[in-house]
Amino acid sequence: YRRTCYMSDYTGHEVLATLVDEVRKRGVNVLEEIFVSKLLTSNGRVTGAVAIDLKNGDFLVFKSKAVILSTGGAGRMYKVTTNPASATGDGKILALDAGAEVMDMEMFQFHPTTMVWPPSCRGILVTEAVRGEGGILLNIKGERFMKRYNPKLMELAGRDAVARANWTEIMEGRGTEHGGVHLSVTHLDPELVKTRLKTMYKQFLLAGIDITKEPMEVSPGAHYYMGGIRINVKTETGIKGLFASGEETAGVHGANRLGGNSLIDTQVFGKRSGEHAAKFAKSETFHSIDLKQVEEEQKRILSIAKEKSDKIRPVKIREQLCEVMWENAGIFRDGNKLSSALSFIEKAKEQMLPKLGICDTTTWRYNKELIEALETINLIRVAELLVRSALIRTESRGAHYRTDYPKTDNKNWLKHIVWYLENGVLKYRFEPVKITLEKPPQ
Repeated sequence: YRRTCYMSDYTGHEVLATLVDEVRKRGVNVLEEIFVSKLLTSNGRVTGAVAIDLKNGDFLVFKSKAVILSTGGAGRMYKVTTNPASATGDGKILALDAGAEVMDMEMFQFHPTTMVWPPSCRGILVTEAVRGEGGILLNIKGERFMKRYNPKLMELAGRDAVARANWTEIMEGRGTEHGGVHLSVTHLDPELVKTRLKTMYKQFLLAGIDITKEPMEVSPGAHYYMGGIRINVKTETGIKGLFASGEETAGVHGANRLGGNSLIDTQVFGKRSGEHAAKFAKSETFHSIDLKQVEEEQKRILSIAKEKSDKIRPVKIREQLCEVMWENAGIFRDGNKLSSALSFIEKAKEQMLPKLGICDTTTWRYNKELIEALETINLIRVAELLVRSALIRTESRGAHYRTDYPKTDNKNWLKHIVWYLENGVLKYRFEPVKITLEKPPQ
């Protein structure tokens, strides 16, 4: 049965269009092309933020009674991802540095179907609706291979299971020439495809493929972060005045997410964060800004934006990070691979980030590479949290799959890994999973 609200195969677009319309109708003041690099705090509360205004290159300081973080995921630490360029984990790091906690950072979901060909389209999402309407997965031999992996649910199995099945077929040599598997709707009524899968039909047609006549080539891609900022039902983070919602946060989905259920993060908790932050702000007064924090952040940015003879550009670090994470901390993980990824991250922190530099040091105005440099630092830090968490969790659960620990261990691992900073040092603790309805089997 249909278990979620949707609009054909372009739900996200319609939600976004409606939101933009409402923002305009209500006259909300929106500051565009602003990059927030640090939250300002004082005595366990958030007091404002520091940002770069790309339009004119100004260094901005905001004073605020309340802040809501909702910057999305961190898929850009992987080579193949459905995420936009801005998905670099910025909000998770902003919150961590402000004193909040993050948890479940090992839980990153890989969508089973993203575009493979042509190369310019690699990573573009092929929506769940294709399989929901009856699309079938085939390997290069024409075998409907999900019969081997999940004969009951077939293509409608969980994303983690289908992604692992697709990747196994590809890695074992039963994939297409471009490194994918086939997703076919050619057996369905062409008019149904054009009507119910309107966006997908147009998307592939632009790539020169008529999906009513030939199969799509698809492969898994990094899609959704279930881990993130630890919040309560009011979306409070534990830091007074700091709220969070959306893919920024953890806890709603646990170790895995069903298709469409991100609406809980965005629509339910997005609404709640707005309501609770507004209520909090109405009862508060502005607090003074710690100018020392402002000066330190300005110095940090200036150190990146100054001329360096031995500079390493952000794109070089990102290329290596994405390759390392994809190969070692992706769909299939094990202790050796994760340790290898951690070694690279430590090297990047010690040897690469100190030399991080940009080409144009004359202006901050529309200096995209400066923003990419700041995002790269955040990506490295988020990647470290993911890899360390994945090494600690010696079991497989949901989207986290370790080939050296392939079983789910409810006896020892019904707990979250929670990360926090103590005097600038990264530390973690375990927190039991709250079970309110049905206890999982041992």
